[in-house]
Amino acid sequence: MVASAMEFRSAQPARVPVRIVLASIAAVWLAYFVIATLRGWLVGLELYDALLWRRAVVILASMAVTAGLWPLLRLLDPRPIREKAAAVLLVALPASLLLAFINQWVFASIEEQATAQIGARDGLRIRSDEAGNLLVDPIDREPAAAEAYGTATPPVPVPQPTPAIPTIAQQEQAEAAITIDAQTREDIRWRQLTDLALGRYFLLLAWAALYFALVNAEQARAAERREGEYRRAAKAAELRSLRYQVNPHFLFNTLNSLSALVMTGKSDAAEQMIQTLSNFYRRSLAGDPSADLALEQEVAQQQLYLEIEAARFPERLRVAIDLPAALADARVPGMILQPLVENSVRYGVSPVIRAVTIRITAREENGQLAIEVSDDGPGGSGTKSGGGFGIGLANVRDRLAARYGDAAAVESDARPGGGWRTVIHLPLERHV
Repeated sequence: MVASAMEFRSAQPARVPVRIVLASIAAVWLAYFVIATLRGWLVGLELYDALLWRRAVVILASMAVTAGLWPLLRLLDPRPIREKAAAVLLVALPASLLLAFINQWVFASIEEQATAQIGARDGLRIRSDEAGNLLVDPIDREPAAAEAYGTATPPVPVPQPTPAIPTIAQQEQAEAAITIDAQTREDIRWRQLTDLALGRYFLLLAWAALYFALVNAEQARAAERREGEYRRAAKAAELRSLRYQVNPHFLFNTLNSLSALVMTGKSDAAEQMIQTLSNFYRRSLAGDPSADLALEQEVAQQQLYLEIEAARFPERLRVAIDLPAALADARVPGMILQPLVENSVRYGVSPVIRAVTIRITAREENGQLAIEVSDDGPGGSGTKSGGGFGIGLANVRDRLAARYGDAAAVESDARPGGGWRTVIHLPLERHV
């Protein structure tokens, strides 16, 4: 199930979250809005307030058009960068033309008014005639000139009859006016449209580059997550493998003990061992082999095992458990104590005819959990090496190294008063 879930996740392409995409679109166009507004303020554009809100409308429309491009670009997420670049260069063209048309349409209502004010500031009268031609001529400044020469009151004009033929002044004024015909104005409008489209085109390309950078970053994060999942899966497989090594070894020893009871005619003890063995395996096989257990559950498992062995050594096997209540919920790998307890039975209890006590003790040391399995038997090199089938102390070390790395350690040596002890140190984690 874990492997199939990982395969399903790996089949899904990495996607940039919607909120990040929308934030990138807003960031690009708001930056443009701020720069354009600041430029207009610095150069002193006419009708600043009227231009400002129209520019805001254009920016909102630009955000909407860019957001419309996103589903198309999203289809290219798994494609090579060359295909992405070619597609963006093509798709951005019609989008930039659309933005240019929107810009001209929004500003069309104020364009002539702004042009007239700019012309008036420069001493020019700019107006359109009925044919759509643009007329540009100097503004009459005679009243201003009279004031400059100090005339107290301007001369009162004397009404003149309307001549049938234009006066010389009217002819000069007509000759001074500059006429821009309608076709020329249309050509200018298209050039302006082209300039606007090119500007929007590069802005769209800039956003597309930002979006693809976000896609690459998301794909890199997804690859890191998959790598971590694979590492965890490999580690879990290693832990399960080491755990499964314990069960056959334990079962082999138990069946040997059961065979000995049957051969010696101890049927009652053999029946009790079978019942206890059934309970032991029911508990040990119920959970995930790679999962952790509460320390009190692990100790309870070992008590079941020692009950099984007590049927073989009723007079020789003694058990002592010292588990503080504060450490009962500490997390430990399942069956981590099994090889150590088996070694104490095999090398501490089995070789002698006197009573031997196997003790399991837990304590906290420097923020870590220390679990000690000891006996007061004869000890020996078999305990140190781990015993049959290569399972034992080496298995415990391998499992702890796979689970905790350098954060766990194992110490095994002879007790000063006789016997053997093994202490495992691992991080203290509470069972939730």
